[in-house]
Amino acid sequence: MATYSSFCKRRKEMVERQLRQRGIQDERILCAFEKVPRHLFVPTDQQDRAYEDHPLPIGERQTISQPYMVALMTEALQLEGSERVLEIGTGSGYQTAILAELARQVHTVERIGSLYENAEIRLGAMGYGNILFHQGDGTLGCPEEGPYGRILVTAGAPQVPNSLLSQLEVGGKLVAPIGGRDVQTLIRYERTDQGVEMERICSCIFVPLVGEQGWKDQA
Repeated sequence: MATYSSFCKRRKEMVERQLRQRGIQDERILCAFEKVPRHLFVPTDQQDRAYEDHPLPIGERQTISQPYMVALMTEALQLEGSERVLEIGTGSGYQTAILAELARQVHTVERIGSLYENAEIRLGAMGYGNILFHQGDGTLGCPEEGPYGRILVTAGAPQVPNSLLSQLEVGGKLVAPIGGRDVQTLIRYERTDQGVEMERICSCIFVPLVGEQGWKDQA
């Protein structure tokens, strides 16, 4: 097992090689990635691989995303610091922590009970006081706490759930991977007075977004 100083060194290298050199330039985002210890968000037997350039399994057929993809999705939200963010798919809680470093408040929704419980314990122990946890169908969002300035969907959906778009305030942005089960396109939606505008960012691969307004099963 690597030492604390070794993990810190690997984290700095991850930020420089996987993020900055590949075009992530927002210093607030880079600082957040250097601060948040990614190895604490993966199973013990995966910790030595935590700063490598690929996803890792976290149990329940779910993954923690590749660091670059987490950074790219975060950058696509265009956070300024005052936003209330809705995250769909807490997973390990790593993306949640990054968002909490950059936004005023984060509401995060997780469907799977064990992941929800572990993330709440982990992030609570790390001292995050601006994260509110919800367990349920992420495709329905969390309307009782909305509207939100930003919404991030961390699983692939066949189409953007209308329930999530309806919880986005005017001027707000929603970022989600949309497409088939095998490959999706990362898309940014922005609600305007005239409706919803969209911008395609890149191809990507995510686990399925399961729920009433997503895929009906994990398969």
